[in-house]
Amino acid sequence: MRDYDVLVVGGGNAGCAAALAAARCGTRVLLVERYGFLGGTATASMVGPWMTFHSGDDRIVGGIAQEMVERLVARGGSPGHLHDASDYVPTITPFDPEIHKALLFEMMGESGVALLLHAWFLDAIVEDGRVAGARFATVAGTREVRARRTIDATADAYVAASAGVPTQQGDARGRVQPASLMFRLSHVDLAALSAYVRQRPEQMRSALKTHERTPEALTAVAGLYELWNAARERGSVTVPRELVSFFATPYADEVTVNMTRVVGIDPLDPDDLTRAEVEARAQVMQLLEFFRRDVPGFANARIAATATQIGVRESRRIVGEYTLTAQDVLQARSFEDAVARSAYPIDIHNPAGSGTATQRLAPGTSYEIPYRCLVPLGVDDLLVAGRCISTTHEALASTRLTPTVMTLGQAAGTAAALSVQAGVSPRRLDTWLLRERLLRDGVDLRRAAASLS
Repeated sequence: MRDYDVLVVGGGNAGCAAALAAARCGTRVLLVERYGFLGGTATASMVGPWMTFHSGDDRIVGGIAQEMVERLVARGGSPGHLHDASDYVPTITPFDPEIHKALLFEMMGESGVALLLHAWFLDAIVEDGRVAGARFATVAGTREVRARRTIDATADAYVAASAGVPTQQGDARGRVQPASLMFRLSHVDLAALSAYVRQRPEQMRSALKTHERTPEALTAVAGLYELWNAARERGSVTVPRELVSFFATPYADEVTVNMTRVVGIDPLDPDDLTRAEVEARAQVMQLLEFFRRDVPGFANARIAATATQIGVRESRRIVGEYTLTAQDVLQARSFEDAVARSAYPIDIHNPAGSGTATQRLAPGTSYEIPYRCLVPLGVDDLLVAGRCISTTHEALASTRLTPTVMTLGQAAGTAAALSVQAGVSPRRLDTWLLRERLLRDGVDLRRAAASLS
């Protein structure tokens, strides 16, 4: 048995930000991850580029998330924030997942975060109404870890559910958004594709329907309807998507493809996950042939990498002290206990097939996420970070994006550390002190800052 001030379960970007924040506040932190590397969906699932750090031209995501970007840029692992030619999101942030893996280990070492890799969560230790730690399966058997505060950054709310926290899943019918397996194609000629697009702007989503807005080398593509529909009519592709979708990476001859789609799965069912992995990899091979045969600039394309695991957009969410709603998002609502901001649209991939429903915020606006969404009902000394915070199905379609979950992780880690140092449960933490520390550490809470002056 080992004892820590803060135990973070899940080494995705949310968990990494939580661990870094807690350690930098002076607490003893253990970060537990099931893989042999960190980064979660950014590395294991290769979900990229990151979208979005901005609202219009204003960057609204700072703190540890922005620090990671700057450090990736310094080592050639990201070009930084790119202004996209589309109107879907104002910026995208490509990154190299392999360099990101190395960077995360480096940052943990610098901040004194202890690591336990290749450890699978088993159950929460609950004593007298509080989470006192967790048990993990390792190659050496079961390991028990005790901590004064625990952060559930598993994305699927495993710790919270084990501790008895009420949870929800999916839409009103229990359906979740489809899963996608990301892959990268190398040896591509984006300039050739851009020339093709400039001659056929109507084949792109509304974002690129002007000749002047199409750059020599595209940062993102959404459309190519004629090519895609012809392939579907021939029966050479059966992927339930309505368009071609891919993004630039840090490298000029490579793209990240986000097109596979497996519907009708329960991400908490191992049989469904197995089916999803098998179906998605078959779709990758279909798509490879489509790109090589039909898309200008891709005749010599090769698969550079496929994700270690399928990317899950949605599974279980906790019920917290506040549940963020679609109205909160679309009305750009502020909260006195805000700990994060986002301007990403509500972006719901059809749970039953092709199509994506998108609702955007008013241009130049952003909404805030209150600390109460991180505080679960039912037990004490537990915080939640990442896509399993307390939201509705619709609000989750915005809050699940990486820049947001990194900020939520920083908030959870900071809150855990401050509550330990103050000798109060996270539920009773003074959110004025929390926001003050987040602001000092670079988190952009400008609208909340007025209440601190």
